[in-house]
Parts: sequence; C-alpha cells; structure tokens
Amino acid sequence: MASKRILIIGAVALGPKVACRVKRLRPDFEVTMVDQGDYISYGGCGIPYYISGDLSDIKELMSTSFHMLRTPEFFENAKDVRVRTRTRALAIDRERRLVRLKDLESGREEDLSYDELVLATGSRPRALSVPGVGLPGVMSVASLPAAMAVRDRIAKGQVGNAVIIGAGAIGCEMAEALSDLWGLDTTLVEITPQVLPGVLEPGLARMVAKHLRDKGINLHLEESVQEIRAVEGGETALEVVTDNRVIPADLVITAVGAAPNSELAAQAGLLVAPEGGLVVNRRLQTSDPHIYAGGDCIMNHHLITGQAVYYPSGSLANRQGRVIGTNLADGAAAFNGIVGSFTLKTFDLAIAGAGLSLAQAEHAGFDAASALVIQADRAHFYPTQDLMYLNLVVDKKTRRLLGAQGLSSNGDALVGRINSIAALLPFKADLADLSNLEVAYAPPFAAALDIVNAVANTLENMLDGYNRTIEVDEFEKCFLTDQAADSLCLDVRGAANAAPYVDLFGGRWLNIPQETLKHRFLEIPPDKRLLVVCNSGVRSYEALRQLETAGFCNAVNLQGGIAALKKSGALDLSDSEEPPKE
Repeated sequence: MASKRILIIGAVALGPKVACRVKRLRPDFEVTMVDQGDYISYGGCGIPYYISGDLSDIKELMSTSFHMLRTPEFFENAKDVRVRTRTRALAIDRERRLVRLKDLESGREEDLSYDELVLATGSRPRALSVPGVGLPGVMSVASLPAAMAVRDRIAKGQVGNAVIIGAGAIGCEMAEALSDLWGLDTTLVEITPQVLPGVLEPGLARMVAKHLRDKGINLHLEESVQEIRAVEGGETALEVVTDNRVIPADLVITAVGAAPNSELAAQAGLLVAPEGGLVVNRRLQTSDPHIYAGGDCIMNHHLITGQAVYYPSGSLANRQGRVIGTNLADGAAAFNGIVGSFTLKTFDLAIAGAGLSLAQAEHAGFDAASALVIQADRAHFYPTQDLMYLNLVVDKKTRRLLGAQGLSSNGDALVGRINSIAALLPFKADLADLSNLEVAYAPPFAAALDIVNAVANTLENMLDGYNRTIEVDEFEKCFLTDQAADSLCLDVRGAANAAPYVDLFGGRWLNIPQETLKHRFLEIPPDKRLLVVCNSGVRSYEALRQLETAGFCNAVNLQGGIAALKKSGALDLSDSEEPPKE
C-alpha cells in the first residue's frame, strides 16, 4: 500500500484521536493537524471543573494520563504527527485536493495538499441575540482561553454577582462552579419552563431545579433575557434585563447551546443538513469520499428514531476518531449511530440518561409510556445506600425499550444503571429483557432486585392494567389545589410517617397502614377519588390491588410516592423523612 498524506483540520478531540490511530496502524503515513487556536488536544468537558477550582491548573486538561503535556512538540516527538497551531483553514479545493491555510501570526497564506482530509472543526457557542452581548464581562466558556479569562476575573475579586443565561448542561454545571467554591451570588435564567430543556424528562427536571435552589442558586424559569447593559459609573457592573426583572451582575456567562462549525465544508460544496451538521455515512465519509468528518461538526444517526440528530459529545468524538483513523489506514470500520447517552453533575446530584424521554418518543411517533421508580441504589440496609430516581420509557404496543433517565447522589451507581440500559437500546430489547437483566449483586453495590429490574416490572404492571398511576404534577392538581374537594389521599405507611401529613391536611389525608387495610375498608369514603401514597410507590401498589378487589375502582397510585413529592418540592415535611424501604 502506498503512503498517504493525511491533513486534519481541528486538533482538540477528534483530530488527535484520528492522527494517533492512523500513525499506529500506518507509521509511514504523513499526518498533519492544523488548528486556529493556541491550545490543542484538551478536555473541554473539564472546563467547569477548572473554573470551580476542582482542577488547580489548566494544564491538567491538556495532559495525558501519564502527565505529559499534549503540546505540538509532544505530538511531533511521541506520535510523529506534525501540528500547526494559530493556523486557519480558509478554503478547500476538492478537485485539486488542496486546503488554503492562513498563518494567524504572520498573515501568510499557502496551499497544503492532501490525499485524505479530515474535518474536525467542532462546534461553537450559539450566539445570544440580545443587545449588550458584546460588553466586557459577557463571556462563554467554550474554550480554554475563555475559561482562563473567567477564572482570572473571579480570582482577582472582580465578581460578586454572576448571571448564567441558559440552564442546559453547561449552565447547570457552571452554576455549581461559580457558587460552590467561589461563593458568588449566582443566578440562572432559562427561557423554557424547565432546566435541561429538550434533554431531561420534566418530572426529573423539576427535581433538579429544586436541588439547584436548595444549593442557593437563584433560578428563574420561563424568563427571556431582553438586554444586557452596563451600569453607569461602574467599571465592570452590568445588569441583565429579563421580561420579569433586572438582575445585577459583574459577570454574565452565555450558555444557550452549541452550533456545528460547518461553514468551511458548506463553502466547499459538501452536503450539510438543515440543522447545520455535516452529513456522513457509516464510514464517517462526507459526500466527498476523500473527506471524512466526525465529532461536533456532524449529524449522527439515531438508532431508535432512525433520524439524523445533532449531538455534540467529547466521547463521541473520540470513538468516531478511531473509526476514521482505521478507515484512513485502509481498514473497514463503521460507526452505526447513537442512542444519545449523557451524564452530568450539579453540586452533589448526578443526572444521566440514554435514548428518548417520553416527549421525545411521542414526537418521534411512538405511542409511549413511562414509569418512575425510586429505590435504594444498593441494599437498603447497607450504610452508604442512597435513593436513585429512575424513569423508563417504552413503546406501549411492542414494549420496546426507548430510553431511561435518572438522578442520584451516588453518580457512579446511576451511570452504571443507565449504561446497562443504553447497551440494550440498539438491539430493540423489550421490557422482559430488562426485567430479567442479569446484574452483579452484593449488598454494597446493588439491591437483590435491582432498580433496573424494578422499573421494568413497574412499567409492565402499568401496561397490564394492574398499576394505575399519577405523577407529581397531577397529584398537585388533584389534591393541593382548590379544585381538590373530590380527592382523598390514602397514606398506607406507618402512623409515625403519616402523622405530620394527617396533622396538616386533617380529614383529607387518611392513614391506614397497608398491612391493616383489608380489615379497614369501611373507613374509606366510597365517593372519593383515592390518591394512594407510600414512601416510594411499592406498598401503595399493593394497596391499590387490594382496593380494586374490594370494589374501590376510583383509586390511583402516586408514582415515586412521598419521595417524589419531596424531591420535586411539591410537598416537603422534612421532619418526616424516611428512605423508601418497601
């Protein structure tokens, strides 16, 4: 096989992975990376942890696992890959296989030839289209220079109040970064009704919102930023004007999403999707077979919906880089698609998911259903157990698994469960597969019936008509509003747990422990809609079955029980806290 000249545009995530894979398979190939920035091969997903102070030195984001700094010299000496920083690609001549480059230091332009070209151009922060975004002190955190500027400003004591615009993943992570270590008065503004919009199921998002507020974040949902303006007489003082309020700020961070950098490709006539990402095949070739692309600049094939989706992710970039590198070295690798796995942390709460939420599934045309289960993430008697909140989505007719999302303070435990479900999704596994999924068990790590099995069993019971449920939002409407006169809450927990609620709600909150229910049906008003609750929804399910057998057919089970109400902020009597142990 003849040697090739490989040119890679972009040297942050995908580019270095491609370069290293090619050189390992074909050391004789000539590989060059160009990047318009000063820094290469860094972990951009670690930026919030650098700003927060969890990472003391920015170099930690640019180091290998064996503590070597990934500089151009490192790639030249250790990988035999040439790197040109501060070099911008201006145009691609596909016919002659040339790329026009500009040295940003000298301004000199030149043409560099290639046999195969890789576009690793990544993404950029979406622009916030309001007056004042260009003012000093209004920043994003999408690059190392931007992150260093933000941290430098804070470290110099120039920031007391910070406003973050956008409650997506970056916004939520930055809320922790600014407030937890630095103690800044931090406000998070989101135009939609929930945090993590378009990503997280609304019920779980409500729990995350409460968590943020409990940690001191000023969270304003359904508010639109109208303007950012400088305060007269103040050197750095700003004001963020929304449609509801004016928020003082010394620092404003915009985090309203990412857009693919595909302009260079579009100008060269490559096929670009309406969403802006490059269209590629399973080999990650663009519409020009001599040009490959991956990472944050491409569209991905969703393995559940079959649709093209834009899904920026550092993990995807690395895996796609290996595929491209293999194919450049005359291999036959394929990247089949994604199921959309994600995870993040805000303060001490982990959030993770894979596949589709209920709303996404319905939008994709599925007749879907979902269930929420709250259960200890390991044996309930083990000292480090904590609650996990897991939501599962399936297609009603086929019972095919469509997605799962969850929350937990024990993030590793949560991610392990989500990963196990993610592994099933591409193979069209169904509820029975998850119900019987074999998981490793020992009390320090899992319950004897793991939560992934339990959530499948719960949803199966719902679809079979055995478990008729309501969610927190509906419970509020049925019980905590003025229109709730026809509803009665039947609490089937022990008397000690139920007592604070009975005291608060009087005759509208009836306590009959489940183990005594079969002897006390006469105490239940037959003309009321019964909202059956326990700690987590397990005992209340058993009570529901007993009630229906006794002729009480106007009864429903609250998904997640009191634990869901508390976590959502709908009903929180903290003195009655008890982990679900049913």
